[in-house]
Formats: sequence, C-alpha cells, structure tokens
Amino acid sequence: MAVMRYKDTAYPVNELVQHVKRGTLALPDIQRPFVWQHTKVRNLLDSMYRGFPVGNLLFWETGTEAGARQIGESGRTSAPRLLIVDGQQRLTSLFAVMTGQQVLKDDFTTTRIRIAFRPSDETFAVTDAAIEKDPEYLADVSVLWSPEVSNRQVVREFLGKLERKRELDDAERDRLDEAIGRLINLTNYNFQVVELSADLDGDEVAEIFVRINSEGVTLNQADFILTLMSVFWDKGRRDLEEFCRSCLLPSRTGASPFNWFIEPKPDQLLRVVIAVALRRATLKQVYTVLRGREAETGKESPVRRDSQFAQLQAAQEHVLDLTNWHEFLDCIERAGFRSTKMISSQNALIFSYALWLIGRIDFGVPIDRLREVIARWFFMAHTTGRYSGSVETQVERDLSRLRDLSVGDSNAFAGTLSKIIDDTFTQDYFTITLPNELATSGAKSPVLLAYFAALNILDADVLLSTGKIRSRMDPAVLRKKGIERHHLFPQNYLKKVLGVTDASRINQAANMAMVDWNDNIAILDKAPDDYWSGQLAAKGIAPDILDRQVEWHALPTAWTKLSYDEFLAQRRVLMAKVIENAFDLLSTTSYRADYPPSPLPGDAERRTSAFHGIKIVDLLAAGLLAAGTTLTPSRGDDVVATVDADGNIVVDDERYDSPSGAAKAATGLGLNGWVYWVADTAQGEFTLAELRAAYAGDDPSSAS
Repeated sequence: MAVMRYKDTAYPVNELVQHVKRGTLALPDIQRPFVWQHTKVRNLLDSMYRGFPVGNLLFWETGTEAGARQIGESGRTSAPRLLIVDGQQRLTSLFAVMTGQQVLKDDFTTTRIRIAFRPSDETFAVTDAAIEKDPEYLADVSVLWSPEVSNRQVVREFLGKLERKRELDDAERDRLDEAIGRLINLTNYNFQVVELSADLDGDEVAEIFVRINSEGVTLNQADFILTLMSVFWDKGRRDLEEFCRSCLLPSRTGASPFNWFIEPKPDQLLRVVIAVALRRATLKQVYTVLRGREAETGKESPVRRDSQFAQLQAAQEHVLDLTNWHEFLDCIERAGFRSTKMISSQNALIFSYALWLIGRIDFGVPIDRLREVIARWFFMAHTTGRYSGSVETQVERDLSRLRDLSVGDSNAFAGTLSKIIDDTFTQDYFTITLPNELATSGAKSPVLLAYFAALNILDADVLLSTGKIRSRMDPAVLRKKGIERHHLFPQNYLKKVLGVTDASRINQAANMAMVDWNDNIAILDKAPDDYWSGQLAAKGIAPDILDRQVEWHALPTAWTKLSYDEFLAQRRVLMAKVIENAFDLLSTTSYRADYPPSPLPGDAERRTSAFHGIKIVDLLAAGLLAAGTTLTPSRGDDVVATVDADGNIVVDDERYDSPSGAAKAATGLGLNGWVYWVADTAQGEFTLAELRAAYAGDDPSSAS
C-alpha cells in the first residue's frame, strides 16, 4: 500500500490571507516575482464570483519546530509552517487585492493591482481612466475589504454616485446591493489545498510540482534554497533582491552596486554566497546541508541548520559589500572587458567573484596581487567557456583545489589558480585550438570577445586612425551602439565577384575589423587590393604607427593579394597571437588598466532603464490609457490601431503584445513602437513613450 505523504484540505480565502499576514504561510517568489497580467487577476475574481473551480494550491510543510525563529529579524521572527509551491500567482493576486498591498514586478519595481466591478451586470474589469469616471463601476474592489471603511459606507457611496447619473428603483437597489454582497463574500471561497509532508525532499517536491502544474513551469534547486531563506532568513533574501535592484541604476545619493558589466539576479549572487560560505556549488547538496539534516538519521537538526545559516549570513555580508564588489569589477576591467556587451558568460563573472572573495577573505591575498590573478582567471575562464555545460561540476572541481590549502596562505591560493590557468592556456591552445575556435561568425563568441579585450589591454588604435579601441569600447558607447566592425573583404565583392553568399562565411570573425573609414560605401564592391592603397593614402598614417596597427589588427603580410580562405586562415593565427600577447601583459606587475571613467547614464538613459518591464497593461491599470484608445502613427503612415482591455495593440484585427511588434506589422520596419504610436487620450495626444514616462514618474512632455 502506498504511503500517503500528503493530505487534502480546504482553506477559505480569508484564512489564507490571515496565514500570510501572520507569517505562518510563506509566500516567497519561488518561481519569479509577480508576472501575471492584471487581466488574469480579473478573470480569477470573475471565476470565483461565479463559483467556478480555479485550481488547487500546493503547499509544503516546512517541518519547522514550534518556536523556530528567523535569523536577523527584529519584527517577524517566527518561521512559517507552510510554503506555497504551486499557486503563488493566484494567492499573491488575492492577497494584494484584498489587502490593497503592492506587488513586486520582475524588474523589482512595485505596482498596485486595481480591479473594478460593475454590479449591474456583475462584470469585472481592469481599472482604467474611463472606468474610474464611470459611476456604474466600483473602480477598486480592494476598498470592500479595507478595515478603514465599512462595507455599508462603500455601498451607500456607490449607490449615491450612480443615482446622480440615473434613477434607481428599490428592486434595482436590492440587486446591486446583493451583487456587491456576493463580491464581499469571496473571502469565504474555499480553495482546495494539497499539503505535502515535510519528509519529502526538494527533488520529490519539484517532481510533484511538474506533474500537476499546467503552465509548464519548472523549479530548480536555487528556487528551493531561496525558499528556505524565506523561511529561516527572509532578511537575507530581501537583501539579495535589493542589491540586484540597485545594480540597475546609479544612485543619485551615494554609493551603489551599479556597474556596466552585469545586472545580477538573486539566484546568481546566492551561488556566490554558497561558494564562499560552504565551498559548494552543487545546490542539491547545499539544500540538504542548509536544512540541517543529520547524515546518520536523516532528521533535521535545528542547531545544525542555524549553524549553516549563520555561515551563509557571514558570507553574504562580504558578497554584498560594495568595496568588495567594485574591487572585483576592477579585475574584469583589467582583463580588457568594459561592459556587458563584451561578456558572453555571466557564470564566468559570477564564479570569478566567488574566487576573488575566497582569496581576499580566507587567504588574505593583497589587493594588487589578487587583481592580477583574478583578471587572468576571468580572461581564461571566459575565453575557454569554462563555466558552460556542467557548471556545478566544474565549480566543485575548482573549489576542491582550494580545500587543502592553509587558511591565510596567499601564495598557495595564487599559485593554485595560476597553475590551472597555465595548464589551460598552453602553447598548443594558442597555436592550434584558439585559431580553430576563431573560425566563427558569432558576434558574442567568447574567443572573438577575447580578441576585443586583448585590443583594450594593448591600448590598440582603431585601424587607420589615431583613435583608440578603448574609446570605441566605452560602456556608454556600447550601451547605445554595440561593437561596430567593418568587413575587410567587402560583402558585395564576396557575393558578386567571388560567389560567396553564405552569411556565416562572409561575417567570419577574421573578416571583421574595427577600422576608421567613413567612405565605406565607396568600397562596397571592391577587392581589398583595389581599395586598400587608397585608404592608406587618404589616412596618412605614419609608417611606424601603421606597422603597430597592422600587428594589433592581425593583418597578414600582403593580405590584399591573398585568396579569401587563405586570408581567413592566416589572420586567425595572428589574432590568436594578439590574444596571447595581451594575456602575457596581464601577468606583469607594471601593467595598469588605465581607462577614463565612463559617464553615468544621463536623465534620458535613466528613464530608459526605469522603463524596463513597463507594458501597455500597466498604463491601462494606471489610468493613463483606456481600453479602446485609438493609436495613430507619429509619422504619415495610413494605419490606425486600438488598445484592447488585455493590453494588446490591435492592427487589422490582429493582436500584438508590444508596441514595436504592432509597428512592425503596420510598416514592415523594425521601428520603436513606443515612439511610433500616438494615443488619443482624454488629456490630449501623447506618444506611448510619453505615457510610459508618466507611469515611471516623469513629466510626459520630457519623454523621448
């Protein structure tokens, strides 16, 4: 007979809300922050109102002992008894609507869920500007469950406003009152709940979740560890989330973790914390350790659990320390990488940070030496794709090399990492492996990005220019334009003369260079031998400087007379040599990564960053747009679109979930739809960009 490891029960909505308020039921972001469209919340309330089933909830007993307390909390100190595994969006929706609280969006900003109700036909809607003014609607149903106002007062005020619009007889007043009463009584709606036993481990819970979840969502081990933090150390999780949010924009009031390299997610920084605290990377094992399970009995020990979380807490203080964070990022800049556009592996950055912290905290490596070692490590790890594929296995292997070293032995730490680097970057790698890997057309290929980094390290000129590659790689420039390159064998020449039509061959990394010629159109279909001498004469670069540029840009001898395939083969070898020379320079103590500071994002870019994640449905919910609003082009195109209640833009009866998608459908061009569409609102005509700016807190007239 199968052992029952769960139980079925039922909870009315008001009891669920109270459990969340008291903290006995944890409502962590086990999948991700609240991502439901407000229309889904509307549909949920509508289904409940009509008595339809809305799906089971899946809870998991935490197994916490009576009186278990959270780490570092002065307010809510008790650990929750239950976690919600499936149904977070539904429960978050109900909790937010019935308490009027804001919810966290996936860009770490907050918003209110405002749902309206029309008692006359018992219809729910997402509140917009038109509904706000319509006396037929209760514009925000949250007021019905507010402790600050009585239900009778809400009903009286609603009926009073409606009577100023039209006459009501007693029968209709009763019907409206009854409809609102039914809505108020949604607090008694029963949710069927499956409660999983605390004896189940994370893998079993994840398997059950996948089998019963209808939306194709999966859980990973980081989700479960973040969930454990919500139970036993919620402040730690909140601190991770706040740090990640603060990475998005520079602070106007003081130091912040903002940087040009990465906008980390909480689970990424969690991996750093775990590596520093526990020297682990395999999160399945970490989960068991953090629960404090005894190896012999399998039972959870509160003492052991608290000890492990205390280690986590101590490590996280180092991970989130701004001095540590920015000292580490200096290593990445030393390695020639200047922005996220140059980084193809965030794993390489994240786990390099873990090694930096271990070297600094446990082995006391001096900053200058640590900067050199970690710069070389990151260059190697990123170039070779060390942390792609079986990431946890590789990190475990790297961490294991440090376990037998004596704490405080800085030479042993630096020597261990240097040996791994030397064993990876062998002479065969630079002369055989690397040239072969440079046979790529991928713009984000790690080896191509290593070549760009090498040019930064060498302080190379732009080809046929007195300007520097470093200037072209300025993060503020890359943020807007990306990495600009030109074909040495022009595209039209390859297609029309040589018959090379395959884009992957035309756009080979070895056929691209950062050059300074503004008359690119004049050479579009010329052979290199036909245009090169003219470019040399026009630029007038001194011979000794030209020789250095030819070396930096890996141009073979008499390259303009080579066949295309021979040119590519020879240039790959020379590009690999440039990478090797730059990497060797990283080992010299005299080398300094002397980059001028990049300007921080200005007001326009602040608005652009602040707009991340804003959707049309948010403008509807805020009353800046109304369903049915007409959109016309900001230029002279003959097309009209409308906004529907779900936040889609309708063009020729087709719905598009983004302004740019609708603009492309209307014009066939890749236009910025936020600027393209003009909305005819009650307050006047505004581009969607201006309304988005207003939503973000700016004056609409200043949006761009």
